[in-house]
Amino acid sequence: MSTVVPPCTATGPFEVQELARVEDGESLRALLWMAGGGWRMISSAVLGGGLGERSWVLNAQVSHGYRRTDPDRHLAELAADAGARGPGVGLMTAADVGAYGRTHDGGVDAVATAGLGVRGWAASPAEGVAGQVPPGTVNIVVAVPVPLTDAALVNAVATATEAKVQALLDAGYDCSGTPTDAVCVAARIPQVGEETVAFAGPRSLWGARLARAVHGAVRAAVPSL
Repeated sequence: MSTVVPPCTATGPFEVQELARVEDGESLRALLWMAGGGWRMISSAVLGGGLGERSWVLNAQVSHGYRRTDPDRHLAELAADAGARGPGVGLMTAADVGAYGRTHDGGVDAVATAGLGVRGWAASPAEGVAGQVPPGTVNIVVAVPVPLTDAALVNAVATATEAKVQALLDAGYDCSGTPTDAVCVAARIPQVGEETVAFAGPRSLWGARLARAVHGAVRAAVPSL
């Protein structure tokens, strides 16, 4: 049984709303971005992942002993309780999402939450177990205020991931992330006659801004060693 505190009204294009709920006697928090219409998002999230039009993003904290086998349904319920309507993206983590980092760079906004209790290198000899929600998770949400091609959106995910790893190394961590890191990149749907940006690598205009925003958000979310 969960109770969600109704969100405040968003006042900006990337207004992060902090939600609180009690679930099975535990106080948990979540972050919600009511993006509204006009956005395409690419994500590795358990809810609303892939590529398509999305109108909100929820990043929900869950208990460390999370055992539900329907996380997509759980996230959809939490989003609906908070007033989100239509298709959206839902991420989850056992980390405290209230300790998020946020950075703005040249029109790009990035928000990151981080728990690094279980971390390591992507190319590791150890076998992982998919679908679990360990204490360590880095979730990144980034919004780019211009239209991006499908290829550029994929490129943006790679750029965001590179910036995340750079931030972790700069903070003193000997790792590339955690086994369950997730990312969501949002870009505007092009208007009639509007040019669609074809590149989002770290040396392109918008890719560079995205990289700096993600780096700053992750760096702010993780404690230095």
